[in-house]
Amino acid sequence: EGCGSQKTPEMLLQRLNVLGKENMNKLKESEVRLSEQICGLQRITAELEKKCGDYTLALDCPFFNRSESLLRQCLEPAQITDLSLCLVTGMSRMLNILQRAVTLDPKTAHPCLVLSEDLRSVSLRNVQQDIPGSPGRFVFGATVLGVEGFTSGRHYWEVDVEKATKWQLGISEDSASSDGDLPAASRDKFLLTGSVMGTDYTFWVFPPLKRVFLRGEQMHKVGVFLDREYGQVAFYDVTNRSLIYNFSSLAFRGAVRPIFSLCIPSGGTSSDSLSICFPHVSPCDVNVSP
Repeated sequence: EGCGSQKTPEMLLQRLNVLGKENMNKLKESEVRLSEQICGLQRITAELEKKCGDYTLALDCPFFNRSESLLRQCLEPAQITDLSLCLVTGMSRMLNILQRAVTLDPKTAHPCLVLSEDLRSVSLRNVQQDIPGSPGRFVFGATVLGVEGFTSGRHYWEVDVEKATKWQLGISEDSASSDGDLPAASRDKFLLTGSVMGTDYTFWVFPPLKRVFLRGEQMHKVGVFLDREYGQVAFYDVTNRSLIYNFSSLAFRGAVRPIFSLCIPSGGTSSDSLSICFPHVSPCDVNVSP
């Protein structure tokens, strides 16, 4: 019994030693597999960066970063309902390069609207003007189109909304066979509506009409980004460099023009106005319709 009791601890120590070696081997195997997975992810990242080309962005989204192509994929309209969910830290640099010198088209302006001499600002007039009618003029809403009609490429413009209590921004599409005088009511539109009450901002998008979110601070500037080839229209809070909403996979057929609207008050007067911001840098050459 004495000898048996002396051997038992030795056998346990040997067994523990064997188990320790087996566990170390398993840990080393796991480390190798993990290293292989990391290398694989690095190769995928390198391939994505190569395919995305020169346009790269740095995102604070939890799973995606560093490419404009991935930005289009990760910002699904139904998922982005709060500005804090995706701060686009590299937005300013890229979008400023794409910023266009957009101007307003007087031939499309509703009779209640007054355009500035430089055609960069629009405000409400409390009495309708007696102006000639035209097929492209808006008559049911205080709306005006931009002169520029984008038929290709990527474009960006910023609008100062600080002096408006309710506004709409977005794009309006001409039909493929339109000669520029398409009736306003028959144009396809993709819009963001902002409405302020006190210090609270409510955002709606169309189509389909739905509320995106409510925020509790003043909105100063809204950026509108259009990618004609990829069928994307995105709206940004310029001050916070954050995404408000993103339309994707749109099928454009005709020229796409910026659109601007104010709300005609049901009673009383209004001093609401919108102003198109001047580009921060010289705009790149763009392909626009005549």
